[in-house]
Amino acid sequence: MATLLGSESQQHTGRKRRNSSGNIVAKFTAVRITGKGFSRGTQLPGGLLQERDKRAKWHGIPVLLQKLYESSHPNSDFSHAHNFLKVLSSQLSMDAMSFVTEDRKTAQESTFPNTHTFDLFGGVDLLVEILMRPTLTMQKKKTQMNDDLVKDCLSVLYNCCICMEVVTKSLAARDDFVLFLFTLMTNKKTFLQTATLIEDILGVKKEMIQLEGIPNLSGMVQSFDQQRLANFCRILSVTISEPDVGNDDKHTLLAKNAQQKRNASPSRAEVNQVTLLNIPGFIERLCKLATRKVSEATGANFQQELEDWYTWLDNALVLDALMQMATEETEQSSTESSDESSLASSPLRHRLPQSMKIVHEIMYKVEVLYVLCVLLMGRQRNQVHKMLAEFRLIPGLNNLFDKLIWRKYTTSNHVVHGQNENCDCSPEISFKIQFLRLLQSFSDHHENKYLLLNSQELNELSAISMKANIPEVEALVNTDRSLVCDGKKGLLTRILTVMKREPPDSSFRFWQARAVESFLRGATSYADQMFLLKRGLLEHILFCIIDSGCTSRDVLQSYFDLLGELMKFNIDAFKRFNKYVNTPEKFQTFLTQINSSLVDSNMLVRCIVLSLDRFESQTEDVKVVEVLSECCLLSYMARVENRLSFLFRLINIINVQTLTQENVSCLNTSLVILMLARRKAKLPFYLNALREKEYAEKYPGCLLNNFHNLLRFWQRHYLNKDKDSTCLENSSCIPFSYWKETVSVLLGSDRTSLCAIASYIDEPFMDLDRDLLED
Repeated sequence: MATLLGSESQQHTGRKRRNSSGNIVAKFTAVRITGKGFSRGTQLPGGLLQERDKRAKWHGIPVLLQKLYESSHPNSDFSHAHNFLKVLSSQLSMDAMSFVTEDRKTAQESTFPNTHTFDLFGGVDLLVEILMRPTLTMQKKKTQMNDDLVKDCLSVLYNCCICMEVVTKSLAARDDFVLFLFTLMTNKKTFLQTATLIEDILGVKKEMIQLEGIPNLSGMVQSFDQQRLANFCRILSVTISEPDVGNDDKHTLLAKNAQQKRNASPSRAEVNQVTLLNIPGFIERLCKLATRKVSEATGANFQQELEDWYTWLDNALVLDALMQMATEETEQSSTESSDESSLASSPLRHRLPQSMKIVHEIMYKVEVLYVLCVLLMGRQRNQVHKMLAEFRLIPGLNNLFDKLIWRKYTTSNHVVHGQNENCDCSPEISFKIQFLRLLQSFSDHHENKYLLLNSQELNELSAISMKANIPEVEALVNTDRSLVCDGKKGLLTRILTVMKREPPDSSFRFWQARAVESFLRGATSYADQMFLLKRGLLEHILFCIIDSGCTSRDVLQSYFDLLGELMKFNIDAFKRFNKYVNTPEKFQTFLTQINSSLVDSNMLVRCIVLSLDRFESQTEDVKVVEVLSECCLLSYMARVENRLSFLFRLINIINVQTLTQENVSCLNTSLVILMLARRKAKLPFYLNALREKEYAEKYPGCLLNNFHNLLRFWQRHYLNKDKDSTCLENSSCIPFSYWKETVSVLLGSDRTSLCAIASYIDEPFMDLDRDLLED
């Protein structure tokens, strides 16, 4: 990596030589820019290095590198080289340990720390060369390197990466070396060190690696035992996830649409997902890993013991090292077992605390569930869904729920970092979040969602439909009963049970509510809603919103969304609502929560508006008429001034430049209000009310110009051939053709049309920016 400018003549005087040695570091640094000079610091005279060593505090590292280089030529037995490397490793490990302990002293605080000196004198390049030498030689008989030497080379490189990001980036820039590292993973003895180094390198690599470029990837993965496959998932998570550019919801749709237009072809992450799915048996083995059982922990002091382990295992290196020792001990005792039990049979593993075994298994499952979750959200979703169902992932997770996923020892007062699935929290918290995210992705708009129930619960859904004299949902009828959950409760019911026990502001509530909401999303099912209503879900949500004192916006938003799906078009739900919200004070508290952030609550507002519209057309039904007359929520929304108030604010809190995946629902909710008004020939009344509001606020044209631009964006966004519009149609029960037609009418250029926005903007205030959406 480092070279030296020129070759100062040996004819220099002693004084000149001393000056030259004093400038060694400066010249090495300059060579990084010019690329001219010696190929490595080991080519410097040994005497010069020894003379300068003590003053520069190099601790003999340049001399050791020189000896390492001289003893690592091809055809050597590498035994001497290994001895020199061990000495270097002990010195460099001190730097690395300072970075992973609380009392760490950063390398920058020293003038030339060991790691910096090692890199400066070409140590990193030398180790890369030693590792890759067998692949570069033209000799028929390849040099065989000792596994322990390879492991030590990898460990030293990893320690350098820990201390110096520049080393990590330089290694990441070498595609040949990165691909070579994957070939080392086929060796069980060097797997752990290789995987740890690869994970660090891929974390800073500018361009995502292409898995199809790895030699014999399929054969390599198929050769992994379950332990190595679980560790490999840590690497895969980097290769199949789209580059992290921050919170996805916070990126504007304008920017995302422009990026999609520029990158029409599948991304590298998407290509990598396909590559993995083409590996025979890959998904099946991940399902086995995710659902395999571990012994249930016991003991009164378990919680304290577990917390102690979390503190000690602040990074995974210690845990991996312990498990590596367990594996090596297993091999030495020649106790060969099956993939899933080989680690469990290790004598060392039996000496580890029970909590350690559980944390180890949990950490594996976190990585596996993350990979499965990403694949579920990809373009091959249906293919993945079919395999996850076939390999009984959901029943397997259901069997683990009480003993591992949400066992009784779990405390619920942890601080979870909002919606960020990559938060730096304990393995157990990460495991719960990944589990809930997986269920959310699994259920969302997919007929396989009924696998989250058991046979008795499926029968209950059928009975609800029969009692209501409505046909069963086709997806329910087609559900393969052999693939559903076992036991007394299905996963959905178990989630409801633990959700009710969580503290009001627990961030688990956000993920739990999202998982349950995803079960309800799509075409509204009366039976699904009643199934959850009978289990007290509506009352629990209302308690959290009104009476619990919950202040978390994320949790409240998730409950508003869930409440909307639970109540939509369901007259029984509105009746239950009115029974719980039985005082003016409670109702006012509920409205205050809704009005405090319409971005969070607008989906519930949409549900109420849509439900009211349907109920008003069912006045021949006595129960509907009764609830319409008694329900405070329906009565409130029936007043046109309240609907207009919501409409004003929904349009006013967004504009084209600030539209995101999170707040675009406000635009669609405003459209729903106007579509229903159009059905009743009241669209001109609403548009005129918007105009009057503008003048009352002394901002003529502001609201309507903004709405016009928003609708133009809507056309470009939702009429894109790649955009799936079924979600809008299913959630509203309004044909998408009517959505498109209403938007076209509102954007009409005929100023004589009473349904065109342009007719309500006076000429001096007309500011319909035709170039706003141009590329």
